[in-house]
Amino acid sequence: MAETAKKTKKATPVVEAAPAEERGTRKVRQGVVFSNKMEKTVVVKIERRVAHPLYGKVVLRTRKFKAHDLLGCDVGDRVEIMETRPISKDKRWRVTQILEKVK
Repeated sequence: MAETAKKTKKATPVVEAAPAEERGTRKVRQGVVFSNKMEKTVVVKIERRVAHPLYGKVVLRTRKFKAHDLLGCDVGDRVEIMETRPISKDKRWRVTQILEKVK
């Protein structure tokens, strides 16, 4: 006579979402909208001043980020962007607020 194995149902542990302060903070940057020619995407240019490692002269370092835009930014607007999940191949940032509109 074949013994039948009794299947026990395993209790799945309840996983609660961690509060925002435990997950870590997302990177936030401020920059100027460089291009808005794509749909729902803007290119934000961020400039920072860095001392040259050998000579000490202060030089500008520029970086451009593609950010998801649902606010309708124009070229020249000063905006705040926040790091987020990957939205597309190049987009990992989103516009959180417009700090200063272009005149």
